[in-house]
Amino acid sequence: MKTLLLTICITTVLTLSEASAVEFSSVEVAGKRVTICRVNVRKEKLQMFHRDEAGQPFKRFERLTAWLQPRGQKLVFAMNGGMYHDDFSAVGLLVSEGKQLSPLNLSNGVGNFYLKPNGVFLVSEAGALVVESSQYPRLRDGAVIATQSGPLLVQGGKINPALKPESQNRFRRNGVGVPSRDVAVFAISEAPVNFHEFATMFRDTLHCPDALYLDGAVSSLYSTNLQTQTKRRPMDLGPIIAITE
Repeated sequence: MKTLLLTICITTVLTLSEASAVEFSSVEVAGKRVTICRVNVRKEKLQMFHRDEAGQPFKRFERLTAWLQPRGQKLVFAMNGGMYHDDFSAVGLLVSEGKQLSPLNLSNGVGNFYLKPNGVFLVSEAGALVVESSQYPRLRDGAVIATQSGPLLVQGGKINPALKPESQNRFRRNGVGVPSRDVAVFAISEAPVNFHEFATMFRDTLHCPDALYLDGAVSSLYSTNLQTQTKRRPMDLGPIIAITE
């Protein structure tokens, strides 16, 4: 096994006022920049968006923005929030405004979602959590939002053993970690990284004992405040996790 040199450097992207919904920063992992989005879930309301009232998937941040406008809401932060099938239905659990839109998926299969253990990110009255999927049923009461994805990157302070340091499976990736019940930390890489590098960043730099991979090639970020967003081809998305005002 070859030795992997993992270099991590923390820099500030911009300083925002206390009124801002998200605190942004950046880190470098093995020379690759990763944008960090820190949300205090006690102060900000995270929401899950998937389909409109006609059952049509939003797919793009622009369409969600247009849908929100006549409802007196403005999209200020958004990120793709879970994996989906070809028809844009969620592969696993999806909860929005306390209502289950898609059930928990504990089956086996092929692909990143099924790389066990996989997990659930949820926010309830107890705060933010990332848990292994089979633990969700005992925690579901009071869940306001939840999304299931896989694999778990970090569980109980330990990197998922299925994630190998020498892996050449590199993609632009995004995920979410929970350093405390009060905070959810979203991260999106600006260049391809492997799972182990991404997981190590969550554990050692962002101090998240639990972290979940959200997706890869479609990873996308929307922010009205972030001045250094990466310009990239718009991608069709499934579930979207967001903050509005």
